[in-house]
Amino acid sequence: MRATVFVSEYLIYIPAIVIFLRRYSRLEGVNIWEASIALVAILMQPSTILIDHGHFQYNTVMLGFAVATLSSMVAGRPLWGCVFFVGALGFKQMALFYAPAIFAYLLGICIFPRINVLRFLAIALTTVAAFAVLYLPFLAGIAYEVYKGKSFEKFALSPLMESLPIRWDKQAWYYPLALQLTQSIHRIFPFSRGLFEDKVANIWCTIHTFHKLNGYPIESLQRLALLATSAAILPPCLIIFFKPKRHLLPLAFAAVSWGFFLCSYQVHEKNVLLPLLPMTLLLGGKEGLLPSTRAWVGLANMLGVWTMFPLLKRDELRVPYFTISLLWAYLLGLPPVSFSAYHEGSRSGLNLFSKILHINIYVAMVGWHIAEAFFPPPKDKPDLWVVANAIVGTGGFGICYLWCLWRLVMKSELFGAPKSKTL
Repeated sequence: MRATVFVSEYLIYIPAIVIFLRRYSRLEGVNIWEASIALVAILMQPSTILIDHGHFQYNTVMLGFAVATLSSMVAGRPLWGCVFFVGALGFKQMALFYAPAIFAYLLGICIFPRINVLRFLAIALTTVAAFAVLYLPFLAGIAYEVYKGKSFEKFALSPLMESLPIRWDKQAWYYPLALQLTQSIHRIFPFSRGLFEDKVANIWCTIHTFHKLNGYPIESLQRLALLATSAAILPPCLIIFFKPKRHLLPLAFAAVSWGFFLCSYQVHEKNVLLPLLPMTLLLGGKEGLLPSTRAWVGLANMLGVWTMFPLLKRDELRVPYFTISLLWAYLLGLPPVSFSAYHEGSRSGLNLFSKILHINIYVAMVGWHIAEAFFPPPKDKPDLWVVANAIVGTGGFGICYLWCLWRLVMKSELFGAPKSKTL
């Protein structure tokens, strides 16, 4: 069964990454040697390898379709981008993290520099057709069950059907199709599972540590999560809408997905793969391998895999965790095994504040590992180290979100040409 992860990765994920980097590096004016180095760094991303090949999942299929979406849009083929994104959503609904950025970009290219109604209609029809093809086998299976005599009248209405102002006739021919279709759509949004399950490095778990949120009505928490998520994703969506430039797409994807991960309802540790991928793709862009970008991309990835350590530990993946993450850090010149990305004389290096900030986060991660390994938590606080992991991760991820948003503002030239000063 685990071989199927390799097969799906080689069929979808790796070709998508290779094609994207060819197009993106050409767009950014990056030579083939630097693009090849970036390709190796992206394919060796520790979080993706450990989750899909250790924890055993198929996230690379969804991520591959998402990268194919990016690649198509960078190539100026938005219709193919719609098709690939429908494939990503159909495989795993957590691809919704990217949906607002895609919607804003597609709407932007239909309005700027001039209104293009035909392009808008083509995008809408292509998306609808792609969803129709995706759901066709599912609906055909339901129709076949009805043909064979299976009754759906005993099944209760789905929550989505109950919320609609429609009086449903359970004996109508369309009822089984509507029931199963709305049930499928309803399960995309796991509201019944609570604000969060395990300890995850987002703002809700962090707030809950100091102020218990389970005493509030679930509807209030849902609205609060919606408000916070909307506030986090609105700035990058507005930028990519008013400045729908192809080279801004990875940054827009990263900023929007960071906003979702930090603020949205029902987030899992593995969801950090979604913002990490477009942020890591920045290595293939202009100045992507210079310290100013490499250090930030490296920090996000090292912090991301570190926050998943409690999950990986339960799967007995401690040795692969340390081996893969430290090897990746060494290859990119990152702490705790190398400090080449932080040398004072580095070309286009970080400023002093960013260096201090990064080093403190790395010290916190190393210190946490030492404490977790040699000092058992108090009996009255058995989750002490896991909670500390989530709190530090939340702060680090919030800083990564702000950096992506800042870079998006600067690169879009929203307020004029960017300055040479790095962060």
